[in-house]
Amino acid sequence: MTQSVRKIGLSLGDPNGIGPEITLKALSQLPASALPSITVFGSELVWHTTAASLGLVQLAQQVQINNSGSISESEFNPGLVSAAAGKSAVDSATAAIQACQAGQLDAVIACPHHETAIHQAGIAFSGYPSLVAKVCGLNEDDVFLMLVGGGLKIVHVTLHESVQTALNRLSPQLIEKATIAGIQACVRLGIEKPKVAMFGINPHASEGSLFGPEDLANTVPAVKSLQAAGYNISAPQGGDVFLAQRQHDLYVAIFHDQGHIPVKLLAPHAASALSIGAQVLLSSVGHGCAMDIAGKNLADPKGLLRTIELIAPHLAKAANDIAK
Repeated sequence: MTQSVRKIGLSLGDPNGIGPEITLKALSQLPASALPSITVFGSELVWHTTAASLGLVQLAQQVQINNSGSISESEFNPGLVSAAAGKSAVDSATAAIQACQAGQLDAVIACPHHETAIHQAGIAFSGYPSLVAKVCGLNEDDVFLMLVGGGLKIVHVTLHESVQTALNRLSPQLIEKATIAGIQACVRLGIEKPKVAMFGINPHASEGSLFGPEDLANTVPAVKSLQAAGYNISAPQGGDVFLAQRQHDLYVAIFHDQGHIPVKLLAPHAASALSIGAQVLLSSVGHGCAMDIAGKNLADPKGLLRTIELIAPHLAKAANDIAK
């Protein structure tokens, strides 16, 4: 990202997951000069209790915290999936997004949420992109997820829904919108004219219509429209073909697993997940809450460090100083 990102908000995610731990560990590896540019969004109880358990009390006191996403002492139980923790994750991220809208922040980085916990709280939620859209007053289909990691940048047309549901609402227009959002994000990342690959819906992008009519009805017209608009985008092919070639700057995945599997195979626990398409820039880490190790001082902050470096490189150490 550009030097224009000067102030970032870090929301702690699910307080019962590894978010608080990796936030403290990541900040402990940043230069002291970076700390005044960072505001943590989350429960003060969780923040200071976790800091004490990690021996990072002094660091925690040096960082400004927005006491949002409150949770009671009895509900703060690392490793426990609970409605209270789910609500806390949404509340803290919402407060950070609102601060970004108000011009108090330039970008937001959100630690992992737990979807089951959020749904237990009765909150309609299908990932951080949907939350960004809701808070910013946009339709959910205006904000998309782009994973960055392992040398790949993959934007997702659909996300947390069944394949059948995604197919039922798929359209050339939705694919075009996601692709353009991905291209704009690439430009912001410093790739002026990205070369784009469109994954087919069916194997081999349907081989015409041999494997079904879905590509002829969706990806093919989307690509033709984008090419007519002047974008450098290849005709749809199977994702396996494009990924084997590795000749593109941006890949467009139609479904969740098409994009998540290759990035997480190449960059396990070290990918960044950008919510793109809205004025507010939000990125989360490309891994989950790791409830099995939460509260055990075993979590690795590498993914969060790489996300900070991606969003605000001037706040982080040089790339070769960050754990590989």
